[in-house]
Amino acid sequence: MSLFLRNLDEHRELFQRLDSLDALVGEVALRITESLRQGGKVMFCGNGGSAADSQHLAAEFTGRFIKDRRPLAGLALSTDSSALTCIGNDYGFDDVFSRQVAGLGRAGDCIVGISTSGNSSNVIRAFDVAREAGIVTIGLLGRDGGKLAALSDYAIIVPSDVTARIQEAHILIGHTLCGAVEIELGEAG
Repeated sequence: MSLFLRNLDEHRELFQRLDSLDALVGEVALRITESLRQGGKVMFCGNGGSAADSQHLAAEFTGRFIKDRRPLAGLALSTDSSALTCIGNDYGFDDVFSRQVAGLGRAGDCIVGISTSGNSSNVIRAFDVAREAGIVTIGLLGRDGGKLAALSDYAIIVPSDVTARIQEAHILIGHTLCGAVEIELGEAG
């Protein structure tokens, strides 16, 4: 069997088990919608592929997803290279997201921390700061959820140990959140 077919089999097997996340994903979409309705924003953070996913999903909010509509307040904390290098240099890499959350976040906002292990120390610190500030914490996680599961108001845990499959599921879930928020806001048709 080719690598592609093996990967496709793993993907199918995992996605068959994601039905159990339906209610939680719907609840998270409603919480993000409420934040946006009240003038809040949704911040995304993660490392490596999860940083890229953060950028992707933030762009779906500020750009468009299902159809052309007004921009929604989405922000990826992994995109400002000056902030990342300044904070990383002056305080350490563990603080690159938490300092941005402290400066940009407000009570009622949401933060989505994307981590396939659930143990990214800079996302953990961002969630600590967010919780102190009254920001809703949403973990988009893998494996057993790691340390972030306990710090998440909503922990969406993809039941897999394979990073690539977890990331594939994270994008499906992220796209679902974007679409559901658009529908709830009456922005999709």
